[in-house]
Amino acid sequence: MIPIKIQIPYGKQFVDLEVEIPHEVVAPNFVEVKTGSNIIDEALNNPIGMGSLEDFARSSERILILVNDATRPTPTAKVLLKLRDILRSHDDVRFLVATGAHRGPTEDEFGYIFGEIYDEFRDRIFVHDARRDEDMEFLGVSGNGTKIYLNRMVNESMNIIVIGSVEPHYFAGYTGGRKAFLPGVASYRTIEMNHKHALSDAAQPLAIKGNPVAEDMDDAMKLLKHLNIYSIQTVLTADHGLYAMVAGDIFKSFDIAVEKANEVFGAKCNRKGNIVLTAAPYPMDIDLYQSQKALENGKLALEEGGIIILVSKCRDGVGDGTFLNLLCSANTCEDVMCRIDEGYKLGYHKAAKMAQIGVYAEMWAVSDLHNDTLRMAKLQPSKDIQKTFDRAVEKIKSQNKDPYAVILPQGSLTVPLLK
Repeated sequence: MIPIKIQIPYGKQFVDLEVEIPHEVVAPNFVEVKTGSNIIDEALNNPIGMGSLEDFARSSERILILVNDATRPTPTAKVLLKLRDILRSHDDVRFLVATGAHRGPTEDEFGYIFGEIYDEFRDRIFVHDARRDEDMEFLGVSGNGTKIYLNRMVNESMNIIVIGSVEPHYFAGYTGGRKAFLPGVASYRTIEMNHKHALSDAAQPLAIKGNPVAEDMDDAMKLLKHLNIYSIQTVLTADHGLYAMVAGDIFKSFDIAVEKANEVFGAKCNRKGNIVLTAAPYPMDIDLYQSQKALENGKLALEEGGIIILVSKCRDGVGDGTFLNLLCSANTCEDVMCRIDEGYKLGYHKAAKMAQIGVYAEMWAVSDLHNDTLRMAKLQPSKDIQKTFDRAVEKIKSQNKDPYAVILPQGSLTVPLLK
């Protein structure tokens, strides 16, 4: 077979992978896009289920704008640039970075999030800290028993602009929309209770109805129905170009954005592979905690007993170490699942998802992380993408199997849909 070169992202660079075995590349679908500015203008000029943003701002005494942190490729800076005149003319506009349980942004990441308006509005920017209980307000209990505590800035402001991006999420169904509130500006205890539901088999990518994680998010929005919320939801292409944007009512805009996201990220897959290479592209390669999403999507295309190779630079290291502590405290992936049954902590859902894959197949990784760290995470470490892939091919052949590879260059963003 003539070798085929496939570009695999690693950090901000690309590495050529030569593949000489039967394989398929499963990637987000190619979609035609207009110029980004036209997409933004059209969405803002034609809000769904609400009046204009100008009227919203004019009638709002105080405005709070919720934005994603730097782990999302949301084009927040481009959207805010379009809103600059409206924001300048208002007397009381504040921003809250919806970090969920993540760390706050670095100075460079603030620049990435806010772009050209950063210097002008920097004294009005606040960062959500899920661990500051004094910043939280109790709103009620979800149908699944999750106690909903959210940042009190939300209720104090009453008028909220949400800027998000909608894409498949490996256990919440989709990002975007209501996710800005839970987990975006929720307390640590609320996020922990919500994410425990990720252990459910119903917590899957593309799943909303019957998904207990998504149900918690919907219930949180019911507790906030008194708020005046203007939603701006974007859908990106695989290379982070702007494909679609929907503005207006938070529920209607989210539903439409979900349809658009499916057009991009739901990718047909002909068959499962006994080798799956799945990459976490920048900026979703920030750490191992975030990169795990590429593993979860890759599992959908993996044969039992096969080999899955995670490719991620993990620029900031491990991330939240709770899941790694659990993984390294157990000898096997089976032991991990037993320990989770004994008591749940936030981060254990990551360990559970990885352990489930480790029980099902072999997990390998190409990363800048130290080899010992990868081994603690139950990943076989490597530093060279080509050598790792070739070694996987030889191992499958040694098992008297015909190797077949499924390659996901945008693994964090691609949901393989088997025919």
